[in-house]
Amino acid sequence: MTPIYMHMQPHVAVEPGMSHFWGNPELPDGFEFPTATDEYGEEWHLRFISQINLADVAPWDKDNILPHSGLLAVFADIDYYMGECDETSIMGFIGDRQYVKVAYFKDINRLHEVCLVDINDEPISPEPIAITFDNHHEPLSDEHALLAYPDHRPWETWDKPYDNWEILLQIDSCEGSDFNLNFMDCGVLNILISPKDLRNRRFDRVRPIVLST
Repeated sequence: MTPIYMHMQPHVAVEPGMSHFWGNPELPDGFEFPTATDEYGEEWHLRFISQINLADVAPWDKDNILPHSGLLAVFADIDYYMGECDETSIMGFIGDRQYVKVAYFKDINRLHEVCLVDINDEPISPEPIAITFDNHHEPLSDEHALLAYPDHRPWETWDKPYDNWEILLQIDSCEGSDFNLNFMDCGVLNILISPKDLRNRRFDRVRPIVLST
């Protein structure tokens, strides 16, 4: 597969329907903001990471693997890596699917922005950052990518039964004016998908793993 690199554009205004990191997701009516639940029954919201308009991705999808229309919304339990809590559920082994959610919406005309706020009624998410896409990666630049190579994996393959799974999305450690995202000593978050689910465009059964550099 040919990786599709995602480049942050912090000085570009984010309009409805655009691909972006952070900010607020655009979701359809009836779609509940994803949550996870611990062994004691305590529930919390996953962090919204990115919205990807697949029409933006299409010119760079050389192998015709992803849908060329619609929108992906990506959520994961990464507050620990943003310095906002003391524990994490996503570590250096393939984690439970409840801690990561990739939702695919075919019709982007029926979506509306959903904003989570804190106890002071302030938005929880950092300010949105627009994304552009291409197949080129500059050395030493951030390695955000769809269909990424497993460059950070210290083993030949993933553990069974995930040994042939692909990286649907890789999010690199990075920082901005109002956030600092650090995956275990400047590592990456890999969101894995089975080849069958990727072919069938079933994005709802992905699994997370954090790999350190």
